[in-house]
Amino acid sequence: MEALKFYSYPSCTSCRRTKSWLTTQGIKFDEQHLFRETPTVDELKQILTLTTSGIDEILAKRSKEFKELNIEVEDLTVSEFLQLVNEKPKLLRRPILTDGEKLVIGYNEEGLKGLTTEQHEFKVKIS
Repeated sequence: MEALKFYSYPSCTSCRRTKSWLTTQGIKFDEQHLFRETPTVDELKQILTLTTSGIDEILAKRSKEFKELNIEVEDLTVSEFLQLVNEKPKLLRRPILTDGEKLVIGYNEEGLKGLTTEQHEFKVKIS
């Protein structure tokens, strides 16, 4: 299993919540700023292979960037899609977390637990 890779954008609420959860749980991760250190086409291809619903799982269809595209993403080849997202990383949903075998998109505590189970025992939050 690879180190946990955390693709994030600091202004993103879901990214901040996810980072806070990981930190609170004491889980180590390598953080990569999505817009300053855009994932390579190969990294994006690896992420895409881990999805359960393909392009729809990682594409931010409600984003301003997507709405301004004015193209049918479904008409693109996978290579064209990967190149487009590499050039316009704001098209990606965020955060993206992967250990190389599993993938979690967005803030999803159950998904995070599933992704990090082998690395950690979880702290129980008591109110």
